[in-house]
Amino acid sequence: MIHPENDKEYKGLTVNAGVENLPSVNPYATFRRRKQVLSADEYVEGILRGDMRLLSQAVTLIESNLQSDQMIAQQVIEKCLPYAGNSIRLGITGVPGAGKSTFIEAIGTRLCQMGKKLAVLAIDPSSERSKGSILGDKTRMNQLSVENNAFIRPSPSAGSLGGVARKTRETIVLCEAAGFDTIIVETVGVGQSETAAHSMVDFFLLLQVTGTGDELQGIKRGIMEMADGIAINKCDGSNVQKAEAARVSFKNALSLFPPTESGWKPYAVTCSAIEGNGIMDVWDMVEQYIGFARENGYLQHLRTQQAKYWMYETINQNLLDSFYKSEVMEGLITATENRVLNNELSSFTAAYELLKQYGDLNKK
Repeated sequence: MIHPENDKEYKGLTVNAGVENLPSVNPYATFRRRKQVLSADEYVEGILRGDMRLLSQAVTLIESNLQSDQMIAQQVIEKCLPYAGNSIRLGITGVPGAGKSTFIEAIGTRLCQMGKKLAVLAIDPSSERSKGSILGDKTRMNQLSVENNAFIRPSPSAGSLGGVARKTRETIVLCEAAGFDTIIVETVGVGQSETAAHSMVDFFLLLQVTGTGDELQGIKRGIMEMADGIAINKCDGSNVQKAEAARVSFKNALSLFPPTESGWKPYAVTCSAIEGNGIMDVWDMVEQYIGFARENGYLQHLRTQQAKYWMYETINQNLLDSFYKSEVMEGLITATENRVLNNELSSFTAAYELLKQYGDLNKK
């Protein structure tokens, strides 16, 4: 190609020769090594010796939707089962703004100072639009997160029953195998998630606040019936008298409920997570219940029933996944849906037809 600018007529202009072809890879860049894939036995060995890094990685495998990760995760859980079951499992729920995270930090710090090993499994709500979660419990519990005996694991609810992550129960097994003697499961708030949370803990604590109107109207009766104890938080400053009045109201309400299966009589206490007042009263209530339930054999019965419950829950979840992820059913569902939208078929008949086709498909 002739460049006119190189002509003698243009003495002041020159064309640089340029540079040699550079390598396609930047020689100065540093690359992260690909994460090493460990075997199930290596994860189990790390968990049993209290390696928090491997415990966190194993929990990530449990939460993963990849089939390869799930295979390893289930092997790890099976191998950890003989070392599990030796903790106090405490579930905490309450209306939004009740101060659940602040309360957990207050009681968790006290427990760590007493020499206990504490795992906090906090469930963060997932966005229905983006499916993302903030996972900010470590930020909210900044004092507890630096305790050597504490392990805080925020997990996304990922659309599972109202907010309790479906894999939380399996995570409890790994935490117990790692030597944690106290497990706290924090739910998103009052709702359907409480049923799932109640089915994986020994003691179910309802955290309530006062000053929001009629306290007994602020929460569903069903949640109160599930609670093994109630703590009225934020009992400080000018709110002390109101909190005490709320405690009496809850006490009277609890006395009207039918007897619990365990024989335990739930009661209410007041506390202040900010000032630390009454925090150990709550823990004393938990220990009283655990001693009571162990002595009459209810604790063992409860955990057996919970294992049965989660077996059926897992079956139901896998059946749903199998139904909706089937390539054959995907086409049938779309076609049947269009018939419903065109008023050719009722919703109920459509459902029965799809289930029948799914059953016939699995007979082949």
